[in-house]
Parts: sequence; structure tokens; C-alpha cells
Amino acid sequence: MSRQKKHPQKPAEAKTKAGKGNRGRKRKGMCLEDRPILERNAAGIDIGAREIFVAVPPDRDEHPVRVFSTFTEDLQKMAKWLVSCGITTAAMESTGVYWIPPYDVLEQHGVKPCLVNARGMKNVPGRRTDWHECQWLQFLHSVGLLRAAFRPDAEVCAVRSLMRYRGDQVLMANQHIQHMHKALTQMNVQIQHVISDITGLTGLAIVDSIIEGEHNPAVLAKLRDPHIKASEETIRKSLEGNWRAEHLFTLKQSRKSYQHYQEQINACDEEIEKMLLAFEPRVDPEQRRLPPDRKRRQRGRKKKNVNPKTGFDMRTESYKLFGVDLTQIPGLMAMVLTLFSEVGRDMSRWPTAAHFVSWLALCPDNDISGGRILWRGIRKVHNRAGDLFRLAAYSLHHDETALGDYLRRMKSKLGPAGATTATAHKIAIIFYTMIKKQVEYDPTIWAQRDAERAKRFEAKLKRQAHQLGYKLIPIEAKPAA
Repeated sequence: MSRQKKHPQKPAEAKTKAGKGNRGRKRKGMCLEDRPILERNAAGIDIGAREIFVAVPPDRDEHPVRVFSTFTEDLQKMAKWLVSCGITTAAMESTGVYWIPPYDVLEQHGVKPCLVNARGMKNVPGRRTDWHECQWLQFLHSVGLLRAAFRPDAEVCAVRSLMRYRGDQVLMANQHIQHMHKALTQMNVQIQHVISDITGLTGLAIVDSIIEGEHNPAVLAKLRDPHIKASEETIRKSLEGNWRAEHLFTLKQSRKSYQHYQEQINACDEEIEKMLLAFEPRVDPEQRRLPPDRKRRQRGRKKKNVNPKTGFDMRTESYKLFGVDLTQIPGLMAMVLTLFSEVGRDMSRWPTAAHFVSWLALCPDNDISGGRILWRGIRKVHNRAGDLFRLAAYSLHHDETALGDYLRRMKSKLGPAGATTATAHKIAIIFYTMIKKQVEYDPTIWAQRDAERAKRFEAKLKRQAHQLGYKLIPIEAKPAA
């Protein structure tokens, strides 16, 4: 269903009392409406939950603005109407998830969608109705003032949808862990404060026994795993409480809900693994073997990276997807596949590494006016891939690698937040360079850079000493006792 509306007639503009407003209108110069048209076959679409407003150039149709419902049949009519008007590209705002069906329909009909950030077009007063907004979108797109947002290939988008859904499932499972903690605390059972993780072997065994009706602390304490640091006597004391029926009921409900979400997460993992295995590998591990793991061996690490049920090896599969072993980058071991779902593996979408980190919002931004810097800082942009690189950098606070040293050194200069962003910036550049140039991570490069930094520091000290009238004399280091 579509309908056409005539443009509402505007009342005549009132004359200004003073000449100030008229002087502003008579100023010579190029206004926005005088910009040359760069894309003549551009359309603008204002997205809504129930209907969308579509605008085409005024010379393409008697009614250049039409309204369509969001039903699939009406979206098909919209796409056919745009094709009949000679439209080759259409701009739309990224409004929630409502833009996805029109985006897919336009791609099916050969119209190139241009998904734009609403922040790039909200700085103009007026035009706040849907009718005017789609026309404003069409005009901005036609004069080349809108930049399309990054959207990976359809296959990568499918993996991304499941990855994000899995993240939501993890959050909901964590909520039920908190509910179990609350129920135990209300019964004054302090087991969650004695063991590190209530969802481990010992914690779940004790919780399940409590739900089944076993309330003897001595019997429950015998379920302790030998690897638990707390003694059996300490666990016994923590399991003495008042076993109220209402709190036992909530504990049972929370335990079942947590188990349900764990099953959902496992099913989601299996589906993601199937989708990843369907991608064409960039390298065959049999012909070009996986490089040796240079990271420090950690207990149980291999077990965490291999799904015991399906045998899916995260390190091997990521090597096949990217062609290089990205897991050797410090901090990225557990999130390589998540980054694949966010940015894909085609780095040609960003001409240089600087473009990539700018898109990630990991580089400083300056507002300069009149030759003066008015503001300097990080742009407040929510980028999921950028958050992943920040998380990788944050995990290196106690890491003994060169990136960990860099993070601690920057922390003394920039503070915790600035150091995390600076380290994430460097990790992102390494990530981009490895994929773009198909080179493996080489930690020996850091030794050369550290030597150059030590020389610069030494030269700085000598220069400062010379300015104060002193001379530095090197001495031999004494051997350690």
C-alpha cells in the first residue's frame, strides 16, 4: 500500500521588522542548495516501524514523495517504483533494526543502499517531519554529503547476528547467577564467598544437592573438589543457614534458568561453528602449516580453545579464515572470531591502517578553529569492534609481553583510560597489517623499537644535563649478587 501527498503550502513569510534578517539573505556566496549534483539517481528513505517515506528527484515522478507500509509486499512495490524512476542508490538512516528489511529488498532489486549515521544530518534546523526528512536525505545524498556506514558481506553479517545473540544469552545467564547468589545470601549460606565461581564443579554440585533436599553442611562439604583452595571445614561453616522454603524455590528456578541458557549458548556455538566452516579458507593448514604457538603455555589453554563436543579448534579455524595466526597478538586469543563477525576479513574497505583505527574510534580527534585547538580527545562513538580492541588492551595490565610493557608505560603518561585506548590503537594496527599484508606476528620487532626508544631517552638526558652545566659519564653495571 502506498499513498501520495501533496506538499503542504507554506504561508507567506512575514517581513522582518529590522533589516538584519534581510541583510543575511542578501549575502553573496555559495549556499548548500547551490552545491553541484554528484549523484542524480539518488533517493532518500525515512525509516519507521510501520511505514516509510521515500523521496526521489522532483523530475522523476509526478508525486516525488510516497509513503509505503513496511509489509514485504509494499517494500517490493517501493523497490519497483524506485527502479522505474531510474534510481540506482538510496540513502536511509540506521534506525534500530527497522532498516534491515528495506536494505535487503533494495539489494535484491539492484539499488545500492547507503546506510548513514543520523548524526551526519541532524545539524540543520527544521525538516523534522518524516515528509521533509526523506527529501532532505535525498538532497544530501545527491550532493555527496553522506557517507555510507560499514556493513560486511551477507555471510559475515549472518555470523555477526548469531554472535551478538550469543552475547545476549550470556548476559541473561549471568543474571540468573546473580539470582542464585541472592537466594543463598537470603538464607545466610555464604558458599558463594568461599569459592571463586559458583557455576564451577563444586558450586553447581552443592547447589544441586541443596535443591534435591540435602541441607546437612557436613554432607554438602564433602562435595568439595580437590582443587578448591578453601578447606572442607571452611566450606562446612559457610553452608550453615536457614533453609526457608521461598528462597529454596527461587534458587531452584534460577538454577533451571541458568541451565537452560547454557544449553542455548551451546546450541548457538554449534550453529556458529557450522557457518564458519562454510567459508572458503584462505590457506590450507596441510600445505602451509600453522605456525608454532609462541605464547607462554598456560594450564588448560588448549582445552578452552577446542570444543570437546564438536572438535572445533578456534586457533586452526581462525588461521584458515584469515590466512595468518591472529591469536599470537597479545590479548586477542579469545576474540578473533568475534572480530571476524564485526569487521570480516576484507581489509580493502579501509585504504590504510589509519582509516581503520579512525573508523574504530581509537584515535584522537581535534576541533580546530582560527588556528587554535578548541577540543582534543576521543570521539564518543560506540563501535563494537573498537570495544573489543579496548577489551584486549585492558587484559594486558599484567602481561609480560612488549604490548603489556607499552600499556604500563602509557598508563604513567596518559592515565588508565588513555593508555587502554593507545594500546588498543596499536593492537588494531597490528591486526590490520597482518591481514592486509598476510604476515605473521613478529615480537622481535619490539626489541628494535625498545632499543631506539632507549637511545632517544639517553640523548634527552644528555641534552638536559648539558643545559644545566653537567656531563653524564656512563658507568659499568655491577653484576647482580
